[in-house]
This record gives sequence, C-alpha cells and structure tokens, in this order.
Amino acid sequence: MFNDELTPDEIADASRRLDSKSPEQILRWAVATFFPKLTMATAFGPEGNCIIHMLADIEPRVRIFNLETGYQFAETLELRERIKRRYGIEVEYIRPEMTVPAYEEEHGGPLYVHRPDQCCYDRKVLPLRRAVAGYKAWISAIRKDQTADRGRADIVQWDAKFELVKVNPLLQWTKSDVWKFITDHEVPYNPLHDQGYPSIGCWPCTRPVASGDDDRAGRWAGSMKKECGLHVVEHQSGSGI
Repeated sequence: MFNDELTPDEIADASRRLDSKSPEQILRWAVATFFPKLTMATAFGPEGNCIIHMLADIEPRVRIFNLETGYQFAETLELRERIKRRYGIEVEYIRPEMTVPAYEEEHGGPLYVHRPDQCCYDRKVLPLRRAVAGYKAWISAIRKDQTADRGRADIVQWDAKFELVKVNPLLQWTKSDVWKFITDHEVPYNPLHDQGYPSIGCWPCTRPVASGDDDRAGRWAGSMKKECGLHVVEHQSGSGI
C-alpha cells in the first residue's frame, strides 16, 4: 500500500522534478512534504554527516537515528558525540531486541561468520522496520555510483521493504562531491576514513582497502555480499523502482 498522501504518480513526478535539484532543495521539499513524519537513518558515513549538516540548518528537529548493532567501531560511536556537540542534534540509537552476548549465545557463536545476511537482517533490517513505523518518509544517504542496487534508485521512491517513501538527496553526488562538502563546511567525519576505510559498517565485517580498490571492497571482504539489505531493491508492481 502506498503512502496515504502521495500516489505512485505523485512520487514519480516529485522524483523527476527534484532530479536536477541540489540536496538542500530536495531536503527542503522532504521537510515541507512530510515533517514531522519524516525521519533519517545514518551510519555516520561521510554522506550521512553531510545531510545532518544540511538538516541542522533546514530543520534540526527531524528525528535521526542510528542502527546500533552492538558491533560498531568505537570511532563510530564517538562520532555521534562529536555531532551532538557540533550541531546540538542527538542521534537516537535503535538497538536489536537481543544484546550481542545473548544473540551469539543463541546461535552458538558469532552469526556474521557463517550467515552474515541473517545477522544483518536481525540486527539492521528488523530494527529499521520498527524505527520507521508510523513515519511517512525516511531519508537515506546513498549515492547512485556505490552499488548496482543503489544505481537503480530514484531521488524519491516508494520503499516496498519498509512501506514508506524514501528520499535520496545525495543520489547524484560523487565521492568527490561529498568530500568537497566536508572540507568546505568542516563537517565531522569518522577518523577511520583516514586509515584506509572508505566505507565503514560493523567492525567484524569491515576491512581497510588497498589504494585503487573499490570503496566497498572492505565490506564483507572475500564474499559477494556488498549490502546489508537496507538498500536492496524489492520489486513491487507499479512502484516505479
């Protein structure tokens, strides 16, 4: 079922109209259209931090949350505190129902070793589903050039997985665009990016990459897996994605 306020045609039309607009203009549209039923998920990546910087000026009351899997790097958790000091925005932690020790005990050890898709589903997808319940739209920080699934995304789209509108204001940006914005505006970022980690997720499944490697080569290294599942497209007839 589509959003009560926007029909599939209206979602597609909004995406076409916003395709050439700046991220700030896209965010202003999202705030005007959906706030206060607008939320944002962030893993504190450079893209997400750019959006937080923009929202601090546009509408700092937008609820922003982080999926705290229990496996995040200490540097990632510390970045949350730096963002709070810089912008006065306290990113909410959304945690899985089970702690890491209880989860690993139930599965006889770390599930990410043998069944990473299930681990991501239990500790990211299900918590996100709970976190967005009752909201009309969520903001993500994906870029089209990151993965094949993200390359098929639209600026505004119906998210069949979570049953609400998804807004991707940085979809047309490149890595260079992101880091220019960070430099120009002194946006806080994870120090691990300076240590060979262009893409950062949970510490057991994230490795530094060699110069010239794909940015996501360090995510689930040695496997075909490149996504946790949050941004994998699920086909829905008439959805426009």
